[in-house]
Amino acid sequence: MARETDIDLRHGSRLKYGAIAAPILMPILPVVVTFVLLLLAAGGPPAAVVILFIGVVASILALLTGLTVSFVLGRRYSRWIRETRELIAANGIRPEELHWFRNELKPAEKRVLKAVEARDLLLADAYRETLASRLTATRIQKSSRRELELARRRQKSLKQLKSSRKDDFSAQIEQDISKISAIHEEAKLMLVEAESRLHMIEAAASRGGSLADNELALKKLSARSKELPLALEAAKVADEIRREFEAEGEELQ
Repeated sequence: MARETDIDLRHGSRLKYGAIAAPILMPILPVVVTFVLLLLAAGGPPAAVVILFIGVVASILALLTGLTVSFVLGRRYSRWIRETRELIAANGIRPEELHWFRNELKPAEKRVLKAVEARDLLLADAYRETLASRLTATRIQKSSRRELELARRRQKSLKQLKSSRKDDFSAQIEQDISKISAIHEEAKLMLVEAESRLHMIEAAASRGGSLADNELALKKLSARSKELPLALEAAKVADEIRREFEAEGEELQ
């Protein structure tokens, strides 16, 4: 899955700043036009009153239009943020991408990261790397739990399916359940290791120590953070194919 590109980032920036600017910029034109016309009509009070009234109405309409545009762009920006996060997380979250997931960090993690960055840049890099692993493990755990529930639900519904390939479908779903269960357990182990690692780095930073002797553990976490999402995606693809087979089986009934 491709990472975010410059074009994607520019698109997101346009949505964000468009949502902010719309309710501010759109009423400016009628206000400026009204002000200019009032200056030109300063000698005729009746005309000035009409201009002022029309200008106020136009400004209110422009403001309402700007708020509507801002709401629409804001919704699109939120959807873009959500989709971009999913694309990033699909191949494992990298340390340099943590800013996309700050809302998923615990308050204590944000506080410790700020403190570690102020004390030791090398420890800060290790902490960010481990935070990325922790976020990846958490997401995989939630996703795999959801996929397990869906697979088991389909396994139950398969019992009602009357098809000559029923046994094949059942065996394939059983394989998927076994594969996703393994991913789920691996994600749990990865999460425990990442959380332990975070505490280790925090303790090392507080006492001014280093983590040179624990680089192997960090590399293992990094490897898992890259491999598990790909394995889960593969399981999802296999599951999609299986659902197509089931649909074909139902049509043949």
